[in-house]
Amino acid sequence: MEEYRTSSHAVYKCIYHFVWVPKYRYAVLMPKIKERLKKILQELCEWIDTEILEGGVCSDHVHLVLSVPPKHSPSFVMKILKGKSAELLRKEFPDLAKRYWGMHIWARGYFVSTAGVNEERIKKYVREQEDDQKKEEQLRLWRN
Repeated sequence: MEEYRTSSHAVYKCIYHFVWVPKYRYAVLMPKIKERLKKILQELCEWIDTEILEGGVCSDHVHLVLSVPPKHSPSFVMKILKGKSAELLRKEFPDLAKRYWGMHIWARGYFVSTAGVNEERIKKYVREQEDDQKKEEQLRLWRN
C-alpha cells in the first residue's frame, strides 16, 4: 500500500491532472516568472497537504499532476493555486500588471481529469470483498 497516502481518518489515492492558462493565453511565463511560479506552487501545495507528482510550466500554460487529500475538492485546489499564485506573482513582477488589469493573471477556467486505479481493478476488489464476507459468514455459522 505504499502508493496510497494516509491521513488521520482516510487512506486514499486521489490523483488529478490540472491544466490552466494565463488570461488571453499570453506567453508571459518567462524563465524568471516560471522559476518563481514553481516555488510558489510547491509552497501552496505543502500548505494544503497536496503532493506534486509531476509538473510543468510552459510559457503559456501550467500542467500539474497532484495527489490531493479527499477533504479538498478539485475546485478548492484550483482556487488556492490560481488565486494565491496570481496575487504573489503580481506583487513580485510589476510587468505583469501592465499586461493584466485587476487581480487576474489566470484565465477563468481550467482542465481537470482524474487518474489512478483502473476500473477493472476496482471491480475485482469489490467482487473479492463480497466473496470474503460470504466466507466469513459461513465460518461464523459453523463456529456457533
